[in-house]
Amino acid sequence: MCEHLNPGGSIKDRIALAIVDDAEQRGRLRPGMTLIEATAGNTGVGLALVAAARGYGLVCVMPEKMSADKRVALSSLGAQVVITPNAPPSSPNNFRNVATRMAEEHGWFHTDQFRNPANIHVHEQTTGAEILEQTQGRVGAFVAGAGTGGTITGVGRRLKGALPRVRVVLADPIGSALADWVETGNLGTDGSYAVEGIGGSEAPENLQRDVLDGAERVSDEESFAMVKRLVREEGLLVGGSAGTNVVAAIRLAARGDLEGPVITVLPDSWDRYRAKPWMQDWAS
Repeated sequence: MCEHLNPGGSIKDRIALAIVDDAEQRGRLRPGMTLIEATAGNTGVGLALVAAARGYGLVCVMPEKMSADKRVALSSLGAQVVITPNAPPSSPNNFRNVATRMAEEHGWFHTDQFRNPANIHVHEQTTGAEILEQTQGRVGAFVAGAGTGGTITGVGRRLKGALPRVRVVLADPIGSALADWVETGNLGTDGSYAVEGIGGSEAPENLQRDVLDGAERVSDEESFAMVKRLVREEGLLVGGSAGTNVVAAIRLAARGDLEGPVITVLPDSWDRYRAKPWMQDWAS
């Protein structure tokens, strides 16, 4: 699914609108309020579009590892950007903890993509439903990385409700602790990796293990090499996590034990990574 073609350039447009719609319907959002989100960048862009259309302020809290392109995009869309150290979840300086604290201190609405059930719900009701419609109900497996977990959980629930034999597989960067957690229930060793927006040192609440059937570990090198192929051979202008997803999907398809095609998502556009070394290297 070419989610990089959404108005904000990523799959996160879906949850941005869903979270705001849900909050308005529940009376949690009032005109003129400020939204705050801990984001790798894409949810922030989606929220910036919705905030601009509906008259809300927006503050985006990002860890410093995220690309400068994302910071520029968010600022250009009118968001206030707060940069935090690359701190573990236990640290008060972790971007999610900073967003929670700032929401409490200022009385802002915390959209909270990592825990908000509207995230899972919109993927179950839209993304998963679209996959079933476009494949005429024939899916062997769904493969995706997890940032918040909303995509793979929501799509997985919708597909398994219709196709009991479908497999739902996590595509995880090497260095993330989530693949071990999927396979054993225990988090793996937390390491470093350059792919943005997926993986992590702990499982977010919206990533629900009972939906998952397995995991595929993908290196940065494999991910970025695949992105280059997708751009130059297929004309698909996508970011690093798309490479992770496609590598994992091809591996799964090659095993030949599935009852239908392997479906994955291309989560975001290449325009937020042009300043990163892995893309700059293409010109050398």
